[in-house]
Amino acid sequence: METQERKPRRRRKKRPQEAPVALTGGTQDAVEIIPLGGMGEIGKNITAFRFRDEIFVLDGGLAFPDEGMPGVDLLIPRVDYLVENRHRIKAWVLTHGHEDHIGGLPFILPMVFGKESSVPIYGARLTLGLLKGKLEEFGLRPGAFNLKEVSPDDRIQVGRYFTLDLFRMTHSIPDNSGVVIRTPIGTIVHTGDFKLDATPIDGQVSHLAKVAQAGAEGVLLLIADATNAERPGYTPSEMEIAKELDRVIGRAPGRVFVTTFASHIHRIQSVIWAAEKYGRKVAMEGRSMLKFSRIAMELGYLKVKDRLYTLEEVRDLPDHQVLILATGSQGQPMSVLHRLAFEGHAKMAIKPGDTVILSSSPIPGNEEAVNRVINRLYALGAYVLYPPTYKVHASGHASQEELKLILTLTTPRFFLPWHGEVRHQVNFKWLAEGMSRPPEKTLIGENGAIYRLTRDSFEKVGEVPHGVLYVDGLGVGDITEEILADRRHMAEEGLVVITALAGEDPVVEVVSLGFVKAGERLLGEVRRMALEALQNGVREKKPLERIRDDIYYPVKKFLKKATGRDPVILPVVIEG
Repeated sequence: METQERKPRRRRKKRPQEAPVALTGGTQDAVEIIPLGGMGEIGKNITAFRFRDEIFVLDGGLAFPDEGMPGVDLLIPRVDYLVENRHRIKAWVLTHGHEDHIGGLPFILPMVFGKESSVPIYGARLTLGLLKGKLEEFGLRPGAFNLKEVSPDDRIQVGRYFTLDLFRMTHSIPDNSGVVIRTPIGTIVHTGDFKLDATPIDGQVSHLAKVAQAGAEGVLLLIADATNAERPGYTPSEMEIAKELDRVIGRAPGRVFVTTFASHIHRIQSVIWAAEKYGRKVAMEGRSMLKFSRIAMELGYLKVKDRLYTLEEVRDLPDHQVLILATGSQGQPMSVLHRLAFEGHAKMAIKPGDTVILSSSPIPGNEEAVNRVINRLYALGAYVLYPPTYKVHASGHASQEELKLILTLTTPRFFLPWHGEVRHQVNFKWLAEGMSRPPEKTLIGENGAIYRLTRDSFEKVGEVPHGVLYVDGLGVGDITEEILADRRHMAEEGLVVITALAGEDPVVEVVSLGFVKAGERLLGEVRRMALEALQNGVREKKPLERIRDDIYYPVKKFLKKATGRDPVILPVVIEG
């Protein structure tokens, strides 16, 4: 692709070529940008910015497991770098309250600071309200952390070197900000998550004047949301979705069930407005939706003329007077919508004539789970409305024309696409290169990389420890890739447990779980082989470990040959 060569803004002196810097903090004329999550992926966003001996951190999110991670509840980024440099952290800044930006903090903050810290954590009112709820849920005291409320357009002074000018950006949650980062070497603009919605539900449009002002003064580096870089045109306004929701709810003959992201306060407000307009009582079901909505109502971000009801309260009302907001937009097995679809909900069931609206789109990896729920709802006789057939959802992220506007306003010297998978980052890079004034250099970001930014250069110069920690029940980081591999193996191939008592009268028991339908003949042969190995081992006074091996390898070979399967074989030899 041919691009127009951009003229440099300032005369550059020739400088001797420097060797790559392996560790941070070695130079005084560079800002280091260290993404620990959110690069090449969607989720667990967290980035450290460092100049000399001072660091501030932007966001601290989580991600959700895919189907190849059995038993895992959440994914959070490794923050070894922040733990090692905790004494250099001068502030933590939160752009907004979505899970992929603040959901990891109940795990990350104790790792970095312990159970209390005086380091200021800046966030807007709703963002901090949601964070406080999360901290309390995990047994932490919000008062033990230095939470500082700011508006989405405030200025924050961080240490000696960073001045942050927040600017409001429309998104799928109120109180969302980007940030202009002013440093001793130049200005960085970080868009945060955004779309340029001209008619947002709350009337709070993006404050692009600050972006334009930064562009007029000169932007050294732009870090921008790449999520929808493949999508041409503009992302639809939230007001368009509100009108469609009003239309389909108004036409629904029976009960209406709506699922959306629990944190999508604007969408929930649109649904409530439509329900009130058509005389429906609104019930809400699902822990996360109840929690988010309660906090939003307490802080004045969600308004209800009447009140929110429980399922028990609306169960006996006429169908045309009922609307239920429920969790389950991603087909999660324990969510309300999933249980309703598969008739596993104790309080209510889907019946013919119900209308179910999925006001959301599947997160990559969740498509199969969502499709299973949709098919089941159809089988139960429900009318199921979901995008793109019905315009009941719009992304919270900017499409190509909006991204072009941000590039035009900032005309950055250097560019770092962020918040997206590699294909999104690369498409955003191509989009930038096609502008009339393209960036001089664009890097495709990676988690754990150290990006060194000077007045004249932008390079990857090293790496810090990075990766993912698996949250499994109450354990954080206890699950390894090896354990996940074992779980996948058991899920795919099954398990055969052989219990052997090594005594004067040797005994063997065999149990098969999740394996092929094992008849008595097959299990009998396994029992015979194990008993023979056990008797030989006892007679020859072999160590228990050796007897286990003598059972394991012949049985493994036999089952593979007899069934074509490779189950996990667990021989347990007990001294009798």
